[in-house]
Amino acid sequence: MRLVMSPQAIAVVRLAPGAPDPTWATGGPLISITKTERETSVICPTSSIPEEVPGPVNGPLVGVYVDEQLDFSQVGILVGLLRPLADAGIPVLTVSTYDTDWVLIEASRAAAASSVWRAAGYQVVDAAEHREEPTDEADPDADQADDGAGADDGAGADDGAGADAPAPQVIDVRDRVDVAREQG
Repeated sequence: MRLVMSPQAIAVVRLAPGAPDPTWATGGPLISITKTERETSVICPTSSIPEEVPGPVNGPLVGVYVDEQLDFSQVGILVGLLRPLADAGIPVLTVSTYDTDWVLIEASRAAAASSVWRAAGYQVVDAAEHREEPTDEADPDADQADDGAGADDGAGADDGAGADAPAPQVIDVRDRVDVAREQG
């Protein structure tokens, strides 16, 4: 199974229960707003978090996702991903979308998590390595290279922007770690 590690720093922000959806939570690779009776949690790029946040912030985190569309009937995907990390003492936060699972790891532990997963038999790639070069439509062999998986399997789908839109700001957290901000 291939795991893709995003270079964009991600954070989790805790807001009050019933808080309106924050307009500042924009960008990619992942935005998740989860509401319960006790809290509103926002997962978003650190670059989109305003200076004045009405709640605690935890991050930077590195987002890693399973590079395939998972079926709801599949059993044990998260257990398989998380057991090696738990055995290595690496804490995580997980988020599941309709298509796949995300594992969020403290940026300072991302390299260790990658090593643990590789030792457990997973292929771990950086998002930059994952993106495929555009192919020449006239080349009949170009479509066969992806084994029919389709060119839209996550590559370029994280921001939803058109070709003329400016590229989103990406903050690479693999080489440096920022101190987590907390406001309470």
